[in-house]
Amino acid sequence: MKHRIAGKKLGRTSTHRIAMERNLIVSVIKHERVVTTLARAKAMRRSVDRAITLGKARDLARFRRALSELQDHDAVHKLFEVLGPRYAARKGGYTRVIRLPGYRIGDGGTKAILELVDNDVLAKKKAKAAEAEVGSGEMAGAR
Repeated sequence: MKHRIAGKKLGRTSTHRIAMERNLIVSVIKHERVVTTLARAKAMRRSVDRAITLGKARDLARFRRALSELQDHDAVHKLFEVLGPRYAARKGGYTRVIRLPGYRIGDGGTKAILELVDNDVLAKKKAKAAEAEVGSGEMAGAR
């Protein structure tokens, strides 16, 4: 029985797994959406949520802790200045995993999107769609 064992090994050595986790967390923080395998997305969701929780309170100790865990200045600054205030009122569940149809070409792995809830990617798409709708309405009225 696997009592008190948290997390998945994902078929990697401990150092490789730690590096992969760090890279995925930084990518999700920077881009707010990452396409990866389903197993990785489910395993990393917990770590990304913990990093965002760390960024909700702005003090030096948390900033240094995030910097030591992520080792990326740009990601830590975005975490504390953009994502922390955005999710200040939210108590948890900052990420979602969306399973994609089809499989990865190389090895047949199931693909998934690991993204932040209420992310800028969706907001930009909605704004672009609204602009296109308003623009097409003006063009029709001009005729």
